[in-house]
Amino acid sequence: MTGVLSRRVLLASPRGFCAGVERAIGAVEEALVRFGPPVYVRRQIVHNPHVVRALERQGAVFVAEVDDVPAGARLVLAAHGVAPDVRRAAAARNLAVIDATCPLVTKTHREVRRFAADGYSIILIGVQGHDEVVGTAGEAPEQVIVITDPAEVDHVVVPDETRVAWVSQTTLNADYVVAVTERLRRRFPALVDPPSESICYAVSNRQRAVREIAADSDLFIVVGAPNSHNSQSMVRVARSAGANAAYLVDSADEMRPEWLVGVTTVGVSSGASVPDALVQNVIGWLADRGYPEVAVATSTVETMVFAKPRELTMLLR
Repeated sequence: MTGVLSRRVLLASPRGFCAGVERAIGAVEEALVRFGPPVYVRRQIVHNPHVVRALERQGAVFVAEVDDVPAGARLVLAAHGVAPDVRRAAAARNLAVIDATCPLVTKTHREVRRFAADGYSIILIGVQGHDEVVGTAGEAPEQVIVITDPAEVDHVVVPDETRVAWVSQTTLNADYVVAVTERLRRRFPALVDPPSESICYAVSNRQRAVREIAADSDLFIVVGAPNSHNSQSMVRVARSAGANAAYLVDSADEMRPEWLVGVTTVGVSSGASVPDALVQNVIGWLADRGYPEVAVATSTVETMVFAKPRELTMLLR
């Protein structure tokens, strides 16, 4: 008699909220409790609509630009960071700013400013138009060149090829960044690296966790918003690491029964800005369709915690 393989779910760990996301969301929540609504937030605090809607229900007001905030009001800057001109605009409107920029993004901003002050042309590897990339490039717009496609490296023109440095968007696929920097180094042999790791530790950890179970997964599901670049990267990692199929879903509502045809093992993870409740809803959806067994695959235990924004700490004194 032929044995029947049991259907199962491999749940990646770590997944979901990183320290920077927890810090940013916590900043909005604490501001609402301490000062009362409305508290204004420029853009999405993190790239997840469920998080945004939850904060809106508590009294947060999300705006596109600083000009949309009443003069003198309280404004939280999102985790992705902003260009200096946004800070100047906030100061001009006398806004009480709480800066929830992820400290790892802030580090990249400092590196750009240092390279710029030393006269370097700076290659920023990232997605053109992404909030983080716009903010980072804004630190030295005359010296930063954004590269999204590796082929663009061949067309970069700089005033001094011996003074070129690079930084990257923190949420990119690490293998992609390595490939681009190798191509940059062939073009600019004197290329200077940033002083420390450019890719966010949490992004790397989540990609590693996906990579470790993807080859055992007939289907891989990454829970994340369409505009979450780190979630999109996880889908690509799953496919390249051996998953037969991989999809990005915003919630269980986007799951499709036809994806399960012939599938024994489903890998599941989530991007760094995704509440775990959304993952559990996907797990429940799978259980209802014959995948009751869930095995947690832990590749790394995260202990990183970031201090709350300075503006909130100072107010406690």
